[in-house]
Amino acid sequence: MSCYLSLIIPAYNEEERISASLEKVIAYLQKQNFTFEIIVVDDGSTDKTFEIANRYDLVKPIRLEKNSGKGAAVREGMLNASGEYVIFSDADLSTPIEEIPKLMKYLTSGIDVCVGSRALDSSLIKLHQPFYREFMGKTFNKIVQLLVVKGISDTQCGFKGFTQSAVKKIFPNQKINGFGFDVEIIYIAKKNGLKIIETPVVWYNDNRSKVDPIKDSVKMLMEIIEIRSLHK
Repeated sequence: MSCYLSLIIPAYNEEERISASLEKVIAYLQKQNFTFEIIVVDDGSTDKTFEIANRYDLVKPIRLEKNSGKGAAVREGMLNASGEYVIFSDADLSTPIEEIPKLMKYLTSGIDVCVGSRALDSSLIKLHQPFYREFMGKTFNKIVQLLVVKGISDTQCGFKGFTQSAVKKIFPNQKINGFGFDVEIIYIAKKNGLKIIETPVVWYNDNRSKVDPIKDSVKMLMEIIEIRSLHK
């Protein structure tokens, strides 16, 4: 498969694990037969995340002046991506980088957006979240299905792929900077008539997640409620 892939990694205060993640990413991508770029977007970290990412010749680091949210970091990376296919992945690699072919299979065959999912095959969840987080996640998705978009069983998995043409239709119009951005970009994609598919991916919970189960869940709920009004 000859193509050009951009991998976007949003990062906030990830100095303890960004190096290990980048080592894995680089080692994997160098073995593939496609051209690639790796863009780490430092979301206004107060630690050495940017400095560590900047040590790698194969990484293009971007620094946001202040902590603006995962949605802002992903948008910045997407709008600076040169690849014909663009994937974003969480910095903790909860979905292993080796799952990239599952997204590329669809992106290279006419699908505009491929959404990694933890909900389609629960056997691929190798390390589960605490029960209360899983319950809250399922409840959140039911609200998303009711209020915003139907047909996607897991909007929040941090492993999604796009064609460059889809990136240009979605991300200049993305307005939500917080964790609710995942729902918004799917909403924009559907509104533009883009072809979207969901595919099961391997996933490991990382207990060091920066998502606050109460505060961030309330904020995400408020964000998804306003999506329709943001895109009339």
